[in-house]
Amino acid sequence: MTDGRRKAAAARRRARQAEIITATRQIFDSKGVRDVQIEEIASAVGINRAIVYRHFTGKEELFALTLVGYLEELHDAMAAAAASASAPGEKLERIVGAFVDYGVAHPAFVDCAQALMVRPGDELLDEIAEGPLFRLGRGITSCLTVLSDTLSHGVEQGAFTLSDDPVLLANALYASGLGALQLARLGILVSEAAPGIPTVGQISAAQVRSYLVRSALALVTA
Repeated sequence: MTDGRRKAAAARRRARQAEIITATRQIFDSKGVRDVQIEEIASAVGINRAIVYRHFTGKEELFALTLVGYLEELHDAMAAAAASASAPGEKLERIVGAFVDYGVAHPAFVDCAQALMVRPGDELLDEIAEGPLFRLGRGITSCLTVLSDTLSHGVEQGAFTLSDDPVLLANALYASGLGALQLARLGILVSEAAPGIPTVGQISAAQVRSYLVRSALALVTA
């Protein structure tokens, strides 16, 4: 095969991969992540499942690369929020708010991110090729860096007092934020009406957003 043909074949392969990822994202956005099957994705593209597996090692790798698209959008939203303020506290408040707003608007992002987070790291290494795993890691760190840089700059300016490393705190805020977004989706709070008597109340996405913002600020100003 000539060099020109190799390049053309590689371009066709990249185009097909992008087409499959786009179809996966559309299905996620329309019906969610749960119970989505490779056959459904293949049908949306007009191919059979065997062709999907020619381009991806499995469902986990395809889902990881679909998550990359969400993460790129989330990064842009968080970066824009960071650029819209100058004071460290206000900057942090807007970044956390942007994270929550994006997660509420894109529940499939939360599902996809959580589905990968519950897998042990060694399993992901076995099921996702090095290239896609690198892209996923880069997508996650791009979001975390917006947050950790804001935390570090706040410490440098004397506005924040941290007992932990900014990178660790950024990772913890990201992970806890995903859990809180699930709470926002459920919209219910479980508590005791009396000892041993459970009761169910309601909570709104706005309340979850306010809680996460206040919690983040409390962690850096204690």
